[in-house]
Parts: sequence; structure tokens; C-alpha cells
Amino acid sequence: MNKIKIYIVLLFLGLGLQHSYGQKYQFKTSGFSVLEKNERGKWGKWSDLKLVNLLVSLDTDKSRIIVYSQAIQLFEIVEYQPAEENDTDIVYSFTCKDNNGDDCTLSIITRKNQGNRKQLYINYNNRIIVYNIFNM
Repeated sequence: MNKIKIYIVLLFLGLGLQHSYGQKYQFKTSGFSVLEKNERGKWGKWSDLKLVNLLVSLDTDKSRIIVYSQAIQLFEIVEYQPAEENDTDIVYSFTCKDNNGDDCTLSIITRKNQGNRKQLYINYNNRIIVYNIFNM
């Protein structure tokens, strides 16, 4: 009987510790811009920055990133890529699938030389969306 009690206690401790490892990060956006490929496959120009106030959530427990735009953008994280750092940037990238099942890469980039400004890049084969973000 004592062994069963010990196993139950260890089970609850194990579940509690496992739950505490995941983290949730909240960001707000201040603007976004889009870059698209033309019919020849060449990158065009960035669109004008449009002001937008949206919530972005990175949930490592559920391995997903959500952009709460008018049409909610849900990105299921397939792979966490190693962080990269150089003299100007810190980059955290994620290989993802969006709500439609399309492959994309999301990157949260901190611009060291720009007062640690953060940007969220959503990279598809034919377009890139960038959001200026800040921590909540």
C-alpha cells in the first residue's frame, strides 16, 4: 500500500514538473509589411508599413504561434531551429505549418543595433510578412 502511495505522489510530481517547463510569450504588433514574388519569380518591393495593433502568442506547451488578426493565423511548430546570433541580430526560428497546411518559417528577430527592436517574419516560398512586435 505504501508503494502505491509513493507511485501516486511521484506521478503527480512528474506531471507538475513537466507542465512547468513550457512557456507562453505574448507580443503586440505595431505595424506590418508584405513582400511578394512577381510572376517571373523575382522579389518585388516591400509594401508600405501599415499600422496594426494585434496580439501574437507563442505557446511552447502547445507548440504553436497565433497571430490574432481579423482572420486568425495559426502556425503549428514542426521544428524548433537553433538560435542564431551575430553582431546585429538574434534570431529564433521555427519551421511551421499554417492553418491551410502550407509550410512556412517564422522567425523572431531582435535587432541589436536598433534598440533591440523585435520583428516577426513569416516566410513562405512566394511571400514574406513582417510584423513589428514588442513584449507585453
